[in-house]
Amino acid sequence: MHIPVEGFMYPNEVELQWSVLIVLYPFITGLVAGAFILASLERVFRVDAVKPTYRLALLTALAFLLVAPLPLQLHLGHPERSLEMYLTPHRSSAMAMFGFVYLWYLTAVLLLEIWLDYRHDIVVKSQTTTGATRMIYRVLTLGSSNVSKRALHIDERLGYFITLIGIPSAFLLHGYVGFIFGSVKANPWWSSPLMPIVFIFSAMVSGIAAVMLLYMLSSRLRRRDIDLRCVDKIAQYLLYVFVIDFSLEMLDLLQRIYEADESFRSLDFMVHTRLWTSQVIIQILLGTVTPIALLALVQVLKLSDTTRKRIYSVAGCLTVIGIFAMRWNVVIGGQLFSKSFLGYTTYKMAFATREGLLTAIALMILPFGILWVLVKLLPPWPDAGSIPASGTAPAHGIS
Repeated sequence: MHIPVEGFMYPNEVELQWSVLIVLYPFITGLVAGAFILASLERVFRVDAVKPTYRLALLTALAFLLVAPLPLQLHLGHPERSLEMYLTPHRSSAMAMFGFVYLWYLTAVLLLEIWLDYRHDIVVKSQTTTGATRMIYRVLTLGSSNVSKRALHIDERLGYFITLIGIPSAFLLHGYVGFIFGSVKANPWWSSPLMPIVFIFSAMVSGIAAVMLLYMLSSRLRRRDIDLRCVDKIAQYLLYVFVIDFSLEMLDLLQRIYEADESFRSLDFMVHTRLWTSQVIIQILLGTVTPIALLALVQVLKLSDTTRKRIYSVAGCLTVIGIFAMRWNVVIGGQLFSKSFLGYTTYKMAFATREGLLTAIALMILPFGILWVLVKLLPPWPDAGSIPASGTAPAHGIS
């Protein structure tokens, strides 16, 4: 495969080591962290308006978290060796230690909170269903069938405590991803102290937008009315976080422009040539400025319900696309110039290869398939049964 090269580059710099799969890695983990933060708004901060999306946000976070390590596994030459990092920890390796961060968030936070939240429902269904379904729910009870008021109150308090732990854990999960890139000091495109913070806020933006879109789409598919009070509140928080995220990115950009070190000319050339479309057009104009303007428009003008739904749909889609473009520009853009700043290469994505476009599409579809199974097994809707999705423990068993 011929790769166009300009200027002087070493042989190991011509072909990019990190492909589109490594773009998916921070993008998917960002969706996980953002979805969990949205769920915590109701559980910890008592924002009752977002209650209809509480359980959906938790299941969305779980579905994407299960897929998050797969891009890394496919990228490895020997994926079966990845288990060795748990057997022989190497504290000086940022990538190896991320395995422990991931495992902590999956088992000690997300799975435990979902189990506590659904325990009453699981016990009831283990006693009312039949056949294989009953066996599945019996296994999910983990031997705990006590649904007394005291037991449910304990579940409520313990779940609240786990959510409190989960908020900094979600920040750690995706902030650590930003740290991995920001600590690669050999690359000026990544080496910024703001990189972990920008990754955290962009994760919140993408996760909140994704859950908002999923809630609106699922309501349509179920032929239920969309709770506009809920969507309005989610969009409001999305706007606030988006403004902070965009401000941090612009602050980082202004600092780079003001410093204008030896790498600035090379980075400036990249922005005006190879990354012009992906960064300036898609990420900034379409994926950031446009959704912020649309969300702000709803806050200023009094629009009809139908118009607001359409604006939220467009803004949510553009937001997710913009955050993906940001991940693309960080991962791919950071590899398109030489360490000597004297040469430039391009990235040609293959189609039906282990790290090609087809694999990336499959990995993006997979979380939605997992989410579909989770929703069938553990319905997140308030009207799915006799037990509402959230609130005080005595009223419905689980918050």
